[in-house]
Amino acid sequence: MLKTFSITDVGKKRKLNEDAVYTSEMPVGNLPNLFLVADGMGGHNAGDYASRYTVETILSDIGENQETDPKEILRHAIEQANSFVHEQAAARPAMSGMGTTVVAAVCLGDELLVANVGDSRLYLINETIRQITVDHSLVEEMVRIGGIDRSTARNHPDKNIITRAVGVKEQVEVDFFRIALMRDDTILLCSDGLSNMVEDENIRLIVNGQRDVVEKAQELVKAANENGGNDNISVILIEPFAK
Repeated sequence: MLKTFSITDVGKKRKLNEDAVYTSEMPVGNLPNLFLVADGMGGHNAGDYASRYTVETILSDIGENQETDPKEILRHAIEQANSFVHEQAAARPAMSGMGTTVVAAVCLGDELLVANVGDSRLYLINETIRQITVDHSLVEEMVRIGGIDRSTARNHPDKNIITRAVGVKEQVEVDFFRIALMRDDTILLCSDGLSNMVEDENIRLIVNGQRDVVEKAQELVKAANENGGNDNISVILIEPFAK
């Protein structure tokens, strides 16, 4: 039985929450469940619109899609969201250049399907913590080619420059991951307002040190705020085999 909890918080430095979160333990269209985090970007409320439009368009498209392959359902929905946000940005000067990350997950029995655009993340946590998604960011590309090491990347001044986002270009490329789930796994989807503020190992310690998914999520947000709360913080926790 799935046990889940989601929370989003404006943080300590921002006046507006430009993150959008969606969770459903019940079927959405032909998907058995669905979990989404979108982190919008753009001035004058445009990031807020981009993330919200993206979540709404994804949900609408999935609801209408007769496809049965979960990967193709997600791909089509994210591509439709990209087209819609891109069109809105072109038509409304105040929203020019807006975009959003999106990380999506679907629990398929003992497997997890993950879709990702941008630098919002999905982690798999048990006795270790493993980042499943790969950030679409300038700094991550520098790490991959050996330009900088991982510890330097964490505090790099260009850390917030992302190389792929929903709505910025006419076409979007979506990364997919499919992983096996074990009995003691906890799944974490989050915006970079968490991952930039709390080290991975501390995330693991918090998740493994609380009684239930509600306390775990609340403590993650609390830790991000205590470490500065520089951005909006969004967290979805999923226990796929909760008793």
